[in-house]
Amino acid sequence: MKRDDRRQQILDALVRDGAVQLDELAETFGVSKMTIHRDFDDLESEGLLRRTRGGATIEPGSQFESDFRFRNLQGHELKERMARAALEWVEPGMTVMVNDGSTAAVLGALLPEKRPLTVVTNNDAIMAELKAEPGITVIALGGRYSAKYNAWVGRVTEENLGTLRADLAFISTPAAGTGHVFHMDDDITRTKRRMMDAATRSILLINHLRFDHTALHVLAPFSEFSAVITDAEPSETARAQIEAVGTELLVAGRT
Repeated sequence: MKRDDRRQQILDALVRDGAVQLDELAETFGVSKMTIHRDFDDLESEGLLRRTRGGATIEPGSQFESDFRFRNLQGHELKERMARAALEWVEPGMTVMVNDGSTAAVLGALLPEKRPLTVVTNNDAIMAELKAEPGITVIALGGRYSAKYNAWVGRVTEENLGTLRADLAFISTPAAGTGHVFHMDDDITRTKRRMMDAATRSILLINHLRFDHTALHVLAPFSEFSAVITDAEPSETARAQIEAVGTELLVAGRT
């Protein structure tokens, strides 16, 4: 098997399973462990995985988030459930800000249901989805393009946000714990923070598996969000931290 084909199969397995083991891959492909180590090294250098003891994963770590292309292929049904719950906060005529991320991209695709709207975003997937939609005014923030996040970030993005105001900001995150929301990337963190500062209310979108985790950069305490929307019941610890500051917890799809 050619090297590129083998690495693509490793990436396919990571999307499917979230993690892979070095020994199993060496046996599957009939190559040495050193060959798989080199594959891991090259894929890690591209930001496509993080190494673990005896293997690799695309699950978030304190300084790692998987590539948008992977996240966009995972858990669409759960993301849509959360996006539907978030959509309930939107009213026609509003200006809403939507950040980077695959869950945010699903929400972006639903926003025409609430037209007319003005949508401010750094999420390239949302820009592409909404730019031709009648009744939707898209304000694309610009800046430096990040392929890893499929988003626009940096000084230009942040400066543009400083000139805008919105009714709502939808913020997603890969980690929340100890009463705070975190992200592993400094540029992304700053952009999310500027959106929160520019909006009257902020709504947090988070997969329930991301509670009780931290990452390198603190974004905000739970108290700065009007609501936290998740896809399943969080831990009792996370629930207590959210409810203690008076923030509404919404489990999407719960009857």
